[in-house]
Amino acid sequence: MLSVPNPMTEALPLSPQAIAEWMPFAKAAGFFFATFILEDVAAVGAGLLLATGQISWPAAFLACFLGIWMGDAGLYALARWAGRGWFERSSLRKFSAKVEQSERWFAQRGTMILIFSRVVPGARLPTYLAAGFLRWPLPRFLLVTGTASFVWTLAILFLAQTFGERLTAWLNQYQHGGLMLLGVAIGLLILLQLLHRAFSKLDWQRLRPRLARWTQWEFWPAWMFYPPVAIYCLWLAIKYRGLTSPTAANPGIFSGGMVGESKHAMLRELLRTSPEFTAEAQLVSGKTFEERMQSLGPFGAPFILKPDLGQRGVGIKLIRTRAQAESYLRQTNAPLIAQRYAPGPLEVGIFYYRFPHETRGHIFAITEKLFPKLTGDGRSTVAELIQRDPRAAIIAEIYLRRFAARRDEVLAAGAELKLVEAGNHAQGCIFRDGMRLCTPALEARMDEISQKLDGFFIGRYDIRFASEDDLRAGKNFQIIELNGAASEATSIYDAKNSLWSAYRTLFQQWDLVFAIGAANRARGVSPEKLWPMFRVWRNYHALAATYPAAD
Repeated sequence: MLSVPNPMTEALPLSPQAIAEWMPFAKAAGFFFATFILEDVAAVGAGLLLATGQISWPAAFLACFLGIWMGDAGLYALARWAGRGWFERSSLRKFSAKVEQSERWFAQRGTMILIFSRVVPGARLPTYLAAGFLRWPLPRFLLVTGTASFVWTLAILFLAQTFGERLTAWLNQYQHGGLMLLGVAIGLLILLQLLHRAFSKLDWQRLRPRLARWTQWEFWPAWMFYPPVAIYCLWLAIKYRGLTSPTAANPGIFSGGMVGESKHAMLRELLRTSPEFTAEAQLVSGKTFEERMQSLGPFGAPFILKPDLGQRGVGIKLIRTRAQAESYLRQTNAPLIAQRYAPGPLEVGIFYYRFPHETRGHIFAITEKLFPKLTGDGRSTVAELIQRDPRAAIIAEIYLRRFAARRDEVLAAGAELKLVEAGNHAQGCIFRDGMRLCTPALEARMDEISQKLDGFFIGRYDIRFASEDDLRAGKNFQIIELNGAASEATSIYDAKNSLWSAYRTLFQQWDLVFAIGAANRARGVSPEKLWPMFRVWRNYHALAATYPAAD
């Protein structure tokens, strides 16, 4: 008896013909879903089958293109609706303003970012998520990613069909590189977040001026600024055959004015030879405190007290009361100079030089000195006004130390506070290039004064005056100090000067010092020895530690 199969209970086996008919669809479906995992690998696999004729171009292309495009859209949708929704409900909503700012930024650049992310390893995932999270328009996203996916799929299939295994090896490295890039990007994001939290706790109002000090070379510390100058001086020592040649530059001044020279000795010579151009000064004499106070008698307040051995404006004080003079004399037993106050109110530094064989000298540089002031507003303290001023804040520690007793004082509206009396950059004075003031009459006057000084050839005069016209005419000014070979053409500290311009000027200046020293040495002047110079320098620094803060 024949048995008839029941179609309701037994499955009919697939014929080879049916399998062959369904295989292209299975392959296409496999590549379609594979693109959701590794889209480039799936496209290469399809290309390899194209090379062997096991899949048609339409099936391979449509499967890979649609899979890649839909995967891109899926990432966008995940970030836009799930990710953004979570963000809006979480405590991170406090960053909404920054997110909106990012939205505006991405809206302007999104098209190019999406195009480039298609070819940059590891960039697609974060870029597509960002596009969704930042609510980039969906139609535009589909258009851009669809176009990019279309071109990319065609290129991968064609290259895989043509080059086969070689492309597979390259893409393997490409994928690894992409994963590494993605890992680095995630690490950077975490690092930036940690840095953001750390920096948010910093006092930027105080930190910003300190950072500015390192970006503006005029405020660099000496150990940072002077090494190139020291190296150049070593070359000059070889060129002029003597490291101590500068000590012979001014035979009439101890060590040529390099270190340990007496300011009073130079002022005494100026008062003897050019009294009409020199502010009166004398040594504070006496062994006891009472005797030293009595020696100040000839000068009525205000007057200047300053060290006889001093550099960079250290210890200069404007004395207005007897109590201030007593405080100064009790603080140090170092040799001091009392000098009649030259009110100015203008001040310049004039750097002069003359070679021994020349009949006339020259002005090398002029520095205008500006004395910064604070203007009160009736609400802010002195410390707050200093911290608020863009330039004063950079060297706030100098001003705050000077006005330690007044830092909490509130200045009345319109009231002014002069931040520095000493015309020295290290003390907070502002320097500008003043060669606009140089005239033949002024140069002739400075040469006349200089040639009356026995053994003086190079150095800087500090001068106070009331009228620029008088200064240009070489009259009605007061010399308050003369510095020798170690002085600088301080116009280099003009903020308009570049660092290289400053070095160029200093190189020229030190070339003059060495050359004049060598010329005097050839005339029989003996330079100082190094060891005695070192002892004098050490003695000066021991004394300087006892000086009060400068005004």
